[in-house]
Amino acid sequence: MNHVYARCVFVWVFFSLTGTLFSQETSSQKRSTPASVSPVKSEEERRLDTIHYGTETEIAALIQTLKSENTDYLDDELITLMQNTRNRNILAGVFSFFGDRNKEGLEERAIQAIENRDDEANEIVFAAIDYLGKVKAAAAISPLEKLLDTEERRFMGSTFKALGRVSGDKGDEVAAYLLDYYTNRNPGDENRREIITALGETGSKASVSFLADIAGNNEERVVLRIAAVDALSKIGDDTGLEAILQAVSAADPNIRSTALTALGPFSGNQVDATILESFRDSYYRTRIGAADAAAKRKLTGAVPYLRFRAENDEVPTVKDAAIRSLGAIGNQEALSSLESLFTERKTPDRVRLLAAEMLINNNADTYADQVIVELDEAKRKNQTALYNGFLKAIGGAKTKRVEDLTRRFFASGGVIEKSYALDMTANNEFRSLATEVRALTEDKNGSLARKAQGTLQKLGLTE
Repeated sequence: MNHVYARCVFVWVFFSLTGTLFSQETSSQKRSTPASVSPVKSEEERRLDTIHYGTETEIAALIQTLKSENTDYLDDELITLMQNTRNRNILAGVFSFFGDRNKEGLEERAIQAIENRDDEANEIVFAAIDYLGKVKAAAAISPLEKLLDTEERRFMGSTFKALGRVSGDKGDEVAAYLLDYYTNRNPGDENRREIITALGETGSKASVSFLADIAGNNEERVVLRIAAVDALSKIGDDTGLEAILQAVSAADPNIRSTALTALGPFSGNQVDATILESFRDSYYRTRIGAADAAAKRKLTGAVPYLRFRAENDEVPTVKDAAIRSLGAIGNQEALSSLESLFTERKTPDRVRLLAAEMLINNNADTYADQVIVELDEAKRKNQTALYNGFLKAIGGAKTKRVEDLTRRFFASGGVIEKSYALDMTANNEFRSLATEVRALTEDKNGSLARKAQGTLQKLGLTE
């Protein structure tokens, strides 16, 4: 009995030991077997994977990144995605992304969304309508009119707006349709303003008389009168001028300010005198309207008024409008006024920065050196906001005088300075800085590396 027990114990110990050894050997073999390592994907490959397999949230984040980078190299992939998905958030997001850039390529898909709207979510249909209007898709005229013929009120406002934008060389035909709809088909008060705005977008002179009657009607709703004045300005026909001039004297200040801005496309002594007189209006929006009108007309007689507003107006947005108008006029008197505002360091930063931008836009060769001096002074004094503002102004300069600054940014600047250096290199075709640009294509900052690659392409220096 004892022999049997001893034999059993021996067998158990033997198999326990051999099993342990086998297990250890197997583990050792597993450890020694080389694991398959997936190659590291580039950022472009990861983005393609996101488009092909990502969730709506991931794709939305990617689109936001592409927007911030202002890049279009994935547009074809997004167009393909639009043909093969029914996800409402993806569809609406891509329509918006393309529409904001006036990028064509989705017209067919957008028209399909309108025609099959019962099978689509409302936000997709709205996004499709808005997209067609932004890209001015002439092929959408008939589908949009058919949608309006159904009198589905949920889509009316957006569709009227888009129809005016897509009218193109069929402006008179679309205007006739819109006038008939306004007069005979009871679109409702909430849509009348959109029809008036759409009439302005058509550019059709056939609607001037109709719009002038609304603009001059003291009994009409203010919002419609404002829309009519703005539409008359967009059409720009002289037969509508009298109605706009009358609106400048309207009791409602919102109508007055709109009318002032609306005078921009028109000419004549009466128009000039009306604009100059409106700088005295106590309502700030009217003064802004006067500045805008002076800018559109490059009204040199307005320069003293604009300088006074830029220096003294109590409303910052009026100061901004006056400075921009001085920049738009751009004669020697206007530029001298801007230079005075810019060089006086006691002037508020907001005014100095906008004046610098106008000077650079008008004559970068003359004013770039001064802006660079003030840029360096702001950095020396740790005036970060002022420095960044001057950096933005000089970053858009088109002049050889920024080449040394560009080289300096490449050599010792941070990410922001290097990004502006790439802008200045591209704007001024500084091919002498190709080596510095190529070095940035390997930068660990992905956005900067892609921008450097794009700069090489703009300069025709890619291999």
